[in-house]
Amino acid sequence: MATAASPTTTISGLAAVRAEIVRACRDAGREVAEVELVAVSKTFPAEAIEPVIAAGQRVFGENRVQEAKTKWPPLLEKYSGIALHLIGPLQSNKAKEAVALFDAIHSVDRRSLCEALAKEISKQGRQPLLFAEINTGAEPQKAGVLPQDADAFLTACRDSYGLTMSGLMCIPPLDQAPGPHFALTAKIAQRNGLKLLSMGMSADFGVAISLGATHVRIGSAIFGGRT
Repeated sequence: MATAASPTTTISGLAAVRAEIVRACRDAGREVAEVELVAVSKTFPAEAIEPVIAAGQRVFGENRVQEAKTKWPPLLEKYSGIALHLIGPLQSNKAKEAVALFDAIHSVDRRSLCEALAKEISKQGRQPLLFAEINTGAEPQKAGVLPQDADAFLTACRDSYGLTMSGLMCIPPLDQAPGPHFALTAKIAQRNGLKLLSMGMSADFGVAISLGATHVRIGSAIFGGRT
């Protein structure tokens, strides 16, 4: 687990991020209510998360099913109204646990996972928000559907597996300007009738909001750097 900043620093970080979201929405002519802050709590322990919950944050992002299973059940019993988003890669054999625990899955990226998710959604009667991950930079080390394959993949999600897809997610290459990648993701979403866009992290969420992000995934700007 990572070592978090002090509670005072964490709360200050949360307030600064919220203020920046307000500014970015104002500059883009958007309503603040259109943008959901996903506080990325991956690798941080429960004691680092509780001050953020106490400050009113209710949506949190985790990268791994196993870590979330260990950390979150006691917090979910203690606090009401929390939504958990899986923002990291999901193995098909973890679909059962993911559907049971998470309210949104941002990393749908292959047909075998679609099949596993469809089975568990039907069996459990839970319907998490589903985002298809788009590998906008065609980076071989990254998961995600290539942009040129996105339309066919989304059609298969719907027609072959009966999944209700809510949006798209992307992580731009570190060495490139994020704007074109956000714009490409928004374009794919628009032509496929998807309204949700999971785009933008601590360094670039203002740009993402200007290009239509509905969910911004912020970790280090709130919790501090990870070691």
